[in-house]
Amino acid sequence: MSESRRPGKETMRVTLIATLLNEESYLAEWWGSIVGQTRLPDEMVVVDGGSTDGTMRELSLLAEKAPFEMRIEVLTGSNIAQGRNRAVALASHAVIAVTDGGCILEPHWLENILRPMEEDGEVLLVAGFYQPLLGGWFQELSACATLPLPWEVTERRFMPSSRSLAFRREVWERVGGYPEWLEIGEDMYFNHAWKKLGIKRALAKDALVYWRIRENLPSLLKQYFLYARGDGEAGMYPQRHLLRFVTYGWLAACLAMRKKRPARRVTLAAATLYAGRRWARVPAYMSEKPTAAKLAAVACIPALMAAIDVAKMAGYVASRLRRKP
Repeated sequence: MSESRRPGKETMRVTLIATLLNEESYLAEWWGSIVGQTRLPDEMVVVDGGSTDGTMRELSLLAEKAPFEMRIEVLTGSNIAQGRNRAVALASHAVIAVTDGGCILEPHWLENILRPMEEDGEVLLVAGFYQPLLGGWFQELSACATLPLPWEVTERRFMPSSRSLAFRREVWERVGGYPEWLEIGEDMYFNHAWKKLGIKRALAKDALVYWRIRENLPSLLKQYFLYARGDGEAGMYPQRHLLRFVTYGWLAACLAMRKKRPARRVTLAAATLYAGRRWARVPAYMSEKPTAAKLAAVACIPALMAAIDVAKMAGYVASRLRRKP
């Protein structure tokens, strides 16, 4: 039987949506990766949150030559969830692909992320994958500490980012859209909502989006502080955050015990196991770096992980203080 006549396979029309805010510096590269797709969207909807640089001017010029239908709207002051919901509401088609401004889409991204839905009409959502755009040594170190490689990810446990996602509109309607009351972490909240409904989904590791990670320690720690604060405000991952407080409380107690060698050994073994998977990422994320840089990363990964954990704990505490009585 030919590919085009496989049972359950359909050719669907799709709207690609994205939100932007002050993306002038990266707009041309982002746009080039969209119009360079092996499969183009039938329509694109972009919602800008009120950029104050040249984003809208440049986007308007690019859109004039777009090889697909374009809709652009400015929603000044909107957060990401509000922008995404508005974009979905404006979309003409029943299948929505989602990405973010500033990212770079691998040329086969849209083709690959739609394939599971085309081949199986019961699949309502496809989780694409994402990898970092690497630059300096610190960015590569951060990737080792925080970002899984494809071989680490399983379909059952993976929670996608909305920088690489596709779904049928009915999923968005059934969960009530992205949570507009949540400033950050809106895509994880959206994930939990559709998972509770038992939505049939698929994982497409070959649907790759590349994104920029933070370039320095202060901005990285701020990012994870805000992520954790969003978790707390949305009531997400309470057990995970509790475990972090318990673990570091135990570590502090062990360090205070001068003659409790067994406790210290257990702690050291647990810390090594915790960091081990991150160390295994060094050859992949630092493949072009000299040996000295790789060894430095191995030494620094535990300290960076601890700093990120402290930022998360601070963010979670801040969420408790921000909650309304």
